[in-house]
Amino acid sequence: MQALIDKDEIRELALRYCRGVDRKDPALLRSLYTSDGIDNHANIFRGSASAYVEFLESSFQFIQIGAHYVCNHLIELDGDEASGEVYALGYHILPIADSRPIESFVGVRYLDRYRREDGQWRFASREVVIDLDRSRTVEHRGADPMDAEADLSYRVLTGERFRRRSAYPVLD
Repeated sequence: MQALIDKDEIRELALRYCRGVDRKDPALLRSLYTSDGIDNHANIFRGSASAYVEFLESSFQFIQIGAHYVCNHLIELDGDEASGEVYALGYHILPIADSRPIESFVGVRYLDRYRREDGQWRFASREVVIDLDRSRTVEHRGADPMDAEADLSYRVLTGERFRRRSAYPVLD
């Protein structure tokens, strides 16, 4: 039974990561990594989890819309450590000054190492493999640029999992 609970908590960790990126919530993202966590995003970023979250935070202004979708997630447990492979799809609208926006669609695999720290499963390391990367200019008629602070989900979904995470500590 504990193995099922652990796997469910790890799967939720991957979902919370997607929410943190898509809702532009750096405090939530910081809470998902171990204190010594690392994140290597293919040729985009390599380094500590805290530096990765800072990198994301500086990039949020360039993402009009971001949506990540978790597909397959295979997990192997080993006590308070685990490993896993997460297949995911990422969709972004990137505004370009004086031009049509770029639509970016990627298929990635996260090769994760997890560790239970302070009673919570967290990412100890993430290696990202990009299997598909398609970009094109588009006539975008979708949602307005996302205002991370005013996102409707913070008013409609009132549970603990859905609140903005400004109270989380910053990783060193």
